Amino acid sequence: MTAIEENTAVKIDFPDLQELTFEVLPGDIGVLRINRPDRMNSQTIRMFGEYGEAALALRDAPLRALIVTGSGTRAFCAGFDLDEIHEITEMGVREFLKFQETATGGIQGIHFLPFPVIAAVHGPATGGGLALALAADIRLCDPAAKFSAAFVKVGLSVGELGTSYHLTRLVGPAKAADIGYTARIVGAEEAERIGLVNRVVPTDELFAAAVELAEQISRNSPAGVRMSKRAIQRNMEITSYAAALELENRGQALMTRTEDMPEALAAFKEKRAPRFTGE
Repeated sequence: MTAIEENTAVKIDFPDLQELTFEVLPGDIGVLRINRPDRMNSQTIRMFGEYGEAALALRDAPLRALIVTGSGTRAFCAGFDLDEIHEITEMGVREFLKFQETATGGIQGIHFLPFPVIAAVHGPATGGGLALALAADIRLCDPAAKFSAAFVKVGLSVGELGTSYHLTRLVGPAKAADIGYTARIVGAEEAERIGLVNRVVPTDELFAAAVELAEQISRNSPAGVRMSKRAIQRNMEITSYAAALELENRGQALMTRTEDMPEALAAFKEKRAPRFTGE
């Protein structure tokens, strides 16, 4: 564990992670970065576990807000790294379900942190990257941001990592269906218009804008902000979030057993249109 103490009175025992980094800015504002800039911050099996480790370490931290962003300038998070996809396709159903629960648990842990979470999205936020951005309370993006629920392109469903839950509540069921069924790219301007992001900010001002927003939050009552977050989250849950994740996890595990998933992956690698059969 690494003690974090940089220009702040906050001391946090944060684990030494390989694919995420953490720092504390003045004002007790945390910054969690995806740290695979050479791979457009794409996600790995290890990273999903590290989300959970980070969330556990930060759960009781005296932070006022957390900024989640990607390292480098190319992407926030380009989804799952397809170089590891063979590891998933070779898993049995029980093994895959265990992995799925670890992945959803990590993102759920970030979502349920007691202080506000701000996603600063530059460039692509696709697949699991979109799910991570959706788990935040507030989203800022730059003009180059691109959002896509790309799961159906690889033979899976939008019922992944809480995406079907959060996206529907943010933009409404009709727009969520449009985005989820087509897997099309939603640009920054549309994302702002439909409520997927709160605000579009020039690229060179994005991180500063996220810090400014966090500082504005930090000027308010810590207990009041935390209770406000709790109230907003609980009151959104007309149906059970846990039940939604259960449904997603089991549905996703079943999807890996279909013929369409390996066909979709093969088509992607061969740069051709997939031939889906529904089997």
